[in-house]
Amino acid sequence: MARRVVVALLGPVAWTPPGIDPAAWRAALAEDVVDLLATLQEVETAIAAVPADRALAESVTWPGMAVYEVPAATGTAVLAALTGAGYDEAAVVAADAPDLPGLTVGKLLRPLTTRPVALAPVEGSGTGLLGIASRLPVPAWLPEVDLDVAHPAEVRRAAPRPGDVAVTAAWRRMRGPADLAALDPAVEGWETTRALLSSPHP
Repeated sequence: MARRVVVALLGPVAWTPPGIDPAAWRAALAEDVVDLLATLQEVETAIAAVPADRALAESVTWPGMAVYEVPAATGTAVLAALTGAGYDEAAVVAADAPDLPGLTVGKLLRPLTTRPVALAPVEGSGTGLLGIASRLPVPAWLPEVDLDVAHPAEVRRAAPRPGDVAVTAAWRRMRGPADLAALDPAVEGWETTRALLSSPHP
């Protein structure tokens, strides 16, 4: 069986709801994503962060969960950091999707049985990715993939064949008021984000 890892990438958070401290918001989103990953079956889980975000990573990590320091908060930087760590496959997901379903992460990994790379787009957005998955070592043709701005078409253009890159189920990231409005209070999960939103703000 392939040895797989799913990594939460602590990238910059571009938008914060009015009245909420940006650092608290970012930490709440990250904690909910990490908590979700920790429940996944048949994969190992980890966190990746640039050195300046090491303290945030340590504050949301679970016991035994690895923290990888990367030179840039990009999907490709994380995949490069995982090379040589003993994994056959890896997925990197943005740490600003607090209600991310485990099934969506599973769908990101599934195509790697037949394709070298898979991408999960951001729901309702023309730019950015929820995550990237790749066989390891990473294919030499894979371009730089910044989850905030990358587009599946760009990655496909770099591949020897467009079919080498699978595009899987999309999911939202918290990048604006519409994403916040889409959070479903009836769905389990996202406890830390939920608690922050329901607490009184100055």
